[in-house]
Amino acid sequence: MKDLIKKLRKYEIQIRKAINSQMQGDFHSIFKGSGLEFDDVRAYQYGDDIRTIDWNVSAKGHGTFVKTFKEEKEQTVLFILDVSGSQEIGSPGSQKLDIGKEICGVLALSAVKEASQVGLISFSDQKEKYVKPTKGAKQAYEIINSLIQLKPASHKTDLSKAILFTLNTIKRRSVVIFISDFIDEDYFHNLKGLAKKHDLVMVRITDRRETRLPKLGIVPVFDKESRKTIWVNTSFGSFRSKIKKNYAENEEKLSKFAKKHQINFISVDTEEDYVPKLLKLFKIRNKTLKSV
Repeated sequence: MKDLIKKLRKYEIQIRKAINSQMQGDFHSIFKGSGLEFDDVRAYQYGDDIRTIDWNVSAKGHGTFVKTFKEEKEQTVLFILDVSGSQEIGSPGSQKLDIGKEICGVLALSAVKEASQVGLISFSDQKEKYVKPTKGAKQAYEIINSLIQLKPASHKTDLSKAILFTLNTIKRRSVVIFISDFIDEDYFHNLKGLAKKHDLVMVRITDRRETRLPKLGIVPVFDKESRKTIWVNTSFGSFRSKIKKNYAENEEKLSKFAKKHQINFISVDTEEDYVPKLLKLFKIRNKTLKSV
């Protein structure tokens, strides 16, 4: 555990130094959403941002109204981490689950230094661990320790159920960092609801082994979620093409969804350095926040 924490602290310092130098001192919290929360409504005035129009109130026929906001006193950062069987793909120590845990740890260390409340929901097709959001360095280490000790009770995936649990548990608008491979079905409706209520950041973890299968002929393949072995012909071009196609379609669908609903989205492979990807994410968020 000491080695892991040393590694995470090194990355966290690296990230903060890079951001502070690249932003040249004009550094907005990397975790704050708009830094605002809903307060009231007032009549629309020329020059108001149309994104602040309250369409429900305006639809009543008494004119056009915009939402007004007040500054949030503190921010809550919640991590949703997928710990299902599909996350166990990759090299020992660098599986999708390992990378997801590391990213959680690095960002938790950063968040508590900005006086944010930090919490964690780890899930499979059920809640595996919930750490209620609170402040302080001790909380970050509590989250890291809980991830190290975690042994999921289930290997299956249910993203929709995880999202519903989050919506029912976290009532106050928060920065929600969702870490998964997002390989599941029928969860986009709930994901849209999550993006509407919270400031959502999606981090997709991938592994090249999922699309670059060696040509070994007919071989047994172990499904980590069903815990069953199936036989597939890895030499068939149609089989290999179908896997790559499905994988590419899933990424494109996620990317389009994120863009449409103004969600920050990055994809990280287990074999690449994820720190530059996080830096890029924070720079994008910083530009967005300064324009709000």
